[in-house]
Amino acid sequence: MDGHVRRLLNRVSIALAAVATAALLHLFRRSSSSCFSGGTAFSPAHASLSLAPFPRTSCDAASRRVVDPDLRLAKLRASPRWRRHGAAISSAALIPLRRHRLLGRSSSALCVAAGAGRAVDALHEAGVGDVTGVDLVDFPPLVRRADAHNLPFFDGAFDVVLSDDPGAVAGALFPSRFASELERTVRRVGAIVIAVERQVGVSTVAGLFRKSHVVEVRNATLDGSLVNIVILRSNRTKTIPH
Repeated sequence: MDGHVRRLLNRVSIALAAVATAALLHLFRRSSSSCFSGGTAFSPAHASLSLAPFPRTSCDAASRRVVDPDLRLAKLRASPRWRRHGAAISSAALIPLRRHRLLGRSSSALCVAAGAGRAVDALHEAGVGDVTGVDLVDFPPLVRRADAHNLPFFDGAFDVVLSDDPGAVAGALFPSRFASELERTVRRVGAIVIAVERQVGVSTVAGLFRKSHVVEVRNATLDGSLVNIVILRSNRTKTIPH
């Protein structure tokens, strides 16, 4: 009796294994046809793919790895959302910085929590050549990986430090550490620009930046949301040569 049961279980196991193998082969063939139909994996037909934050399929994820960063940036720059964001940053932050003589063509700038690099691009468009963008996830060619709580730059390395992410300060693991790192890397004659959500009071932001003072607050619309652009200057003031 025991031998009969064992033989029956072996047959069931073999049958289940065969079914599983057949299912995997079917999925593989279906995936391959959906990924590569109309050309090979390296065909130019697959050069323009969705730029959503997360891939929708494994095919999308695999194909993303071969998308040229410059082509991806060109596609992003062509989007109305990218242009609106850059225009808002220019109007609410870069123009006031120039008016306060805190930004010039020879200035060096750091963009923290830079995302895809929209603020980096806006600074380039404004004629600032020395711009560095960092975020927790790199996004070539404009943004490289770095932690805002421990920035890999010397003290006073930049004339301007800017964050156009309204959630950067409030969402930081240690907001005071975030603020102190921005103050450490900006020159004592430089400026810090922070975009914050409207519900975050300006006094709260000013309290985090102990070595700087607020010189101007501007309203802006970033990605459809109303935010405050807080411009701070170090306590030792001196104009930057242009």
